[in-house]
Amino acid sequence: MLKFIKHHMETIAGIEIFPIISFIIFFTFFIALTIYVLRVDKKVFNEISNIPLDSNETDHEQA
Repeated sequence: MLKFIKHHMETIAGIEIFPIISFIIFFTFFIALTIYVLRVDKKVFNEISNIPLDSNETDHEQA
């Protein structure tokens, strides 16, 4: 099965660029997310982490 797929992939012209593009997209996203996490104010994370604890049971019953 793998030989069948590999043979057809080799016949497609320019296919070798797709792994490079996907790696660049992943790496860019990872670096951007890391920069965001390091630069964001810690109060934002505290507020977000307390969201499940702040809501009361009546909010869930009405939904």
